[in-house]
Amino acid sequence: MANLGADPEILRIGNCSGFYGDRASAMREMLSCGSLDVLTGDYLAELTMLILGRDRMRDPALGYAKTFLRQLEDCFGVALERGVRIVVNAGGLNPAGLAQRVGELADTLGLTAKIAHVEGDDLLPRAPELGLGTPLTANAYLGAWGIAEALNAGADIVVTGRVTDAALAVGPAAAHFGWVRDDYDALAGAVVAGHVIECGTQATGGNFAFFTEIPDLGRPGFPIAEVRRDGSSVITKHDGTGGAVTVDTVQAQLMYEVQSARYAGPDVTTRLDSIALADAGPDRVLISGVTGEAPPPRLKVSLNTLGGFRNEMTFVLTGLDIEAKAQLAQRQLESWLPVRPAELDWSLSRLDRPDAETEEQASALLRCVVRDPDPEKVGRVFSSVAVELALASYPGFTLTSPPGKGAPYGVFTAGYVDAGEVAHTAVLPDGSRIPVAPAGQTIELAEVPTPELPEPLPYNETRRAPLGTIALARSGDKGGNANIGVWVRTDEQWRWLVHTLTVDQLRRLLPETAELTVIRHVLPNLRAVNFIVEGLLGLGVAYQARFDPQAKGLGEWLRSRHVDIPVELLP
Repeated sequence: MANLGADPEILRIGNCSGFYGDRASAMREMLSCGSLDVLTGDYLAELTMLILGRDRMRDPALGYAKTFLRQLEDCFGVALERGVRIVVNAGGLNPAGLAQRVGELADTLGLTAKIAHVEGDDLLPRAPELGLGTPLTANAYLGAWGIAEALNAGADIVVTGRVTDAALAVGPAAAHFGWVRDDYDALAGAVVAGHVIECGTQATGGNFAFFTEIPDLGRPGFPIAEVRRDGSSVITKHDGTGGAVTVDTVQAQLMYEVQSARYAGPDVTTRLDSIALADAGPDRVLISGVTGEAPPPRLKVSLNTLGGFRNEMTFVLTGLDIEAKAQLAQRQLESWLPVRPAELDWSLSRLDRPDAETEEQASALLRCVVRDPDPEKVGRVFSSVAVELALASYPGFTLTSPPGKGAPYGVFTAGYVDAGEVAHTAVLPDGSRIPVAPAGQTIELAEVPTPELPEPLPYNETRRAPLGTIALARSGDKGGNANIGVWVRTDEQWRWLVHTLTVDQLRRLLPETAELTVIRHVLPNLRAVNFIVEGLLGLGVAYQARFDPQAKGLGEWLRSRHVDIPVELLP
């Protein structure tokens, strides 16, 4: 058991990165604005693994998040002086390489630091034999126990590759409190705390539906989880930083990129339907009551493949006869192309309005996206034809930007392998290698039966209003699927929402989902419903099937749709 903080009953874990490219100054802010025991940073996402895979193609020594080194150079000494352990997944596809660079940085700065890393997630050399095909990247989602081993060995900095986002918090908590593999409730509680802080300022008011309620959103502070021995936690932030921590800002992050009431991971399956949230004071929210179960026997694998090359052009259509102009441009471009790309998709956004007072308000956007394995077809050929239309097409012809070259795009899929096939390994500061065994007890993942619903709310009068008048939402991506979590604040609103916002109603409100598989999960303790829309995002974010490829605005679109709301529920 490692002593990571002065208080044996509470471990203060802060986060300083929610993605590769997040606020560069956040590490220094978190280290200098208040006390911490552990500082985590989440740099990886499905798209990031593709970016790092392309980096590694150009230079095998790369494949890690280079921004982490720049952040660390700025405040390495501060972290060591204050005894704050740093745990990051910035190692990406090359955790050993990043650990080496961190050691070199320490030498350059004249610092003495114990550096460890966690590896074994990279399955690319074995992908064909494991039935994973021939992807560009293949990385299993590892759990928290390699991190815990490194911290128990005294590491000041732990660099990992593809671990679950929450593992960055679970590992330090397990090390500090001496948890064992079947402390499922405590582990699940730490998973929830880790999930809340993993996306940085999304827990402190960023991307929050009722953002006008946040008193100071100019520069929100990054979140902190005060994890307790039983796995409960208080989510907070440093005093004097912007943003806010409220029950709703915490719940907003809880609803982000989740699926059913069982949230599976390599160490524990967390029951999201057990979470209790409570206001614990200004900028303090208590998370308690979380229960856990044994994890599933297989690990999820992030697979990225180069799908081909992609290009797009956006035509501006102004004034009258918008539909006819769009048809002319489409007919001309397709007939002029000497060879048709494998995929050619059109979408018309009617942003125009009649009798508009500005030219922009009188204009619509016609978007053409092409994809093909041959970069020439979507590059020079496609762009040349689009430009050749300039003086021969609809009146007012113009483009939003000049044509460009075709760019490679990626395809994300999820694979699964038996946990025993993955050589999860902690490489300690002295260079010794500690194998981390897979979970000894596992349970196949099963859906939670739909819980008993409350009686419908009786009402007489309704008013047509946006759903978001009373409902909050948060949406995001999971591969080609999108999730939309929707919740309300009172029991009466919940009695109305759970019976009103059905799958059929969602399809009516969001016509783009009408022909897709939509699954609804009910979370009564959070007064929430979570929808999974399968296939909405095509083959993942890099495929860019929609203009909002990560479904970030999907929940806000839903909130803007008008429904009949009982008058007594309205503000």
